[in-house]
Amino acid sequence: QFTESNVGNGIFVLFLSIIPVFLYFKNEFILLAFLQLRKQNFDGAKKWLAKISNPETALVQKQQGYYNYLQGLMMSQTNLIQAEKFFKKAIQLGLNMDMDLAVAKLNLAGVAMSRRRKLEATNLISEVKKLDKQGMLKEQITMMKEQMKKM
Repeated sequence: QFTESNVGNGIFVLFLSIIPVFLYFKNEFILLAFLQLRKQNFDGAKKWLAKISNPETALVQKQQGYYNYLQGLMMSQTNLIQAEKFFKKAIQLGLNMDMDLAVAKLNLAGVAMSRRRKLEATNLISEVKKLDKQGMLKEQITMMKEQMKKM
């Protein structure tokens, strides 16, 4: 399409060919759940994640990591023990973005603090500092350190 001076059609075809590749690496239900979480709509995110019936067979390893990461984020609102299991499994399976890994470890540090495991929480917070290159979690890290001083 590009050689026949139909540049617009060529760009459209290029975008269409990129979509399946993108959806292979990021499952569409996981993407929709992420969008719902950005809007703080936990019920909507749960609904989209519930559509993935068997994550072990339906998703590749990285997608399973993000599935567990999202489940952990939603469980952290209600059940910290269950959320800890999801976050540990997500870290074990792997997350692509350093920021996602940092948030998962920060949540694990919060769970460790609530269960009075100060050494584990300190180690996790130091790992989060290394992963947080943009400084987006700086405020949360300092807040957790202040809470640890009270322990």
